[in-house]
Amino acid sequence: MTGFLTLAFLILVAGVVAVPLASRFGLGSVLGYLLAGMAISPLFGALRVDVEALQVFAEFGVVMMLFIVGLELEPKRLWDMRGKLLGLGGGQVLLTTLAITGIALMGGNAWQTALAIGMVLALSSTAIIVQTLNEKNLLRSEGGEASFSVLLVQDIAVIPILALIPLLALPELAGAAGGHGGDSAHGGIDLTQQLSGWAAALVRIAAVGAVIGIGVYAIRPLFRYIAAAHLRELFTAAALVVVIGIALLMSLVGLSPALGAFVAGVVLATSEYRHELESDIDPFKGLLLGLFFITVGAGIYFDLAQSRLGEVLFWAAVTIFAKFAVLFLVGRLYGLRREALWLFSLSLPQAGEFAFVLIAFAVANAVFDQSLADLLLMIVALTMLVTPLLFILYDKVIARAYCRGEQDREPDVIEEENPIIIAGRGRVGGIVDRMLDAAGHHATVIDYNSQHIENLKKFGAKSYFGDATRPDLLASAGIARAKLLIVALDEREQID
Repeated sequence: MTGFLTLAFLILVAGVVAVPLASRFGLGSVLGYLLAGMAISPLFGALRVDVEALQVFAEFGVVMMLFIVGLELEPKRLWDMRGKLLGLGGGQVLLTTLAITGIALMGGNAWQTALAIGMVLALSSTAIIVQTLNEKNLLRSEGGEASFSVLLVQDIAVIPILALIPLLALPELAGAAGGHGGDSAHGGIDLTQQLSGWAAALVRIAAVGAVIGIGVYAIRPLFRYIAAAHLRELFTAAALVVVIGIALLMSLVGLSPALGAFVAGVVLATSEYRHELESDIDPFKGLLLGLFFITVGAGIYFDLAQSRLGEVLFWAAVTIFAKFAVLFLVGRLYGLRREALWLFSLSLPQAGEFAFVLIAFAVANAVFDQSLADLLLMIVALTMLVTPLLFILYDKVIARAYCRGEQDREPDVIEEENPIIIAGRGRVGGIVDRMLDAAGHHATVIDYNSQHIENLKKFGAKSYFGDATRPDLLASAGIARAKLLIVALDEREQID
């Protein structure tokens, strides 16, 4: 008991100290958690903490996060994203796998090992990207939605990757693997292990169908029954039962628990209990995600980094630059431009948390030897550590450069005078504008994002470019005679 309390105390203190400091210097909470893990790594070693086992537990935070993301995506909106899912997501996974496989082949690896390396490093970190995009209010932006589409396809791609890795076994490593090729990728029970390929596929499809059926027919009556007791803690417990149960079901059939939780969230996106579910699960999600990032930082092998520093840095750089190049190409072909393209390309070049599972699975199936596996684990951790720095590059350089470009543009001449002025035509401003228009009221809309205004023109929505915080611009819009000013700006400083 004392050991558990000591461990919990160390983790909480590290997070409480490091994250506010990182946020204060504009580094973001993710980098703060990673640095906290690196700081307490020696203490974990002294206490003989099994960091990998702790990480498996903490990965449940990723499951909860995708459940909450699913709650915010109605099925219709997900269907509208099908082009991004197939074009951006499918293109990124395929091209990145081919690019990194080719580089690994040039490094002298067997084609089976090279292909496995390509598949492992093609995946990105859902935990880091979604958390960071949420913190920066960029998840609903054009670049943020494109990034999320790729992450969702990557989660689905894990299924065929798990099926393919055992087929890549090397004869010279088969003896060393110890015959553990049938172990579950998640370190637990997989009921589809002994089934043929088509039978396992049918079982997995049936499991996904069961998740959808439970979401449609069973969960609403369950929460209606729980809500009748008027005990908040019971509702929280029921919410956890739903998420844990779905994650368990997905694990038992060899699927990603995070993918199952996301599907369940989408099914419940139209439920009247959606907001209650989100508020109940969010605190657990935040704590477990923080723990996950801490374990990633603590799991960095500093001894290995010193002895094989050149290899680690080379492969980490290769991974980041190869994925960036593929993302930039795919994003541009799909039609992303300006800051949306840069956000998309800079947010996804890292390797993902599922790489830890896939690397262990590849070792068990005689595709990697332990030396290569240790090197890959270090590369994955390093690329994840670099990701918050790439977001800082986007914030401080890319986004500001486009803002400066917009500052050079002269404000539009406002040719109309309406009794209502809307400052900002983002998500909230757009909703208000449409509601007023439907009610027969015309508003003068001013926004500072020139690209957004150009996109709105394609749909017949009229807006004026300009800084709505400038008194002279508001005067030209008729603020002296306006009856209502609606402020829908993003930054609190602008509103004040």
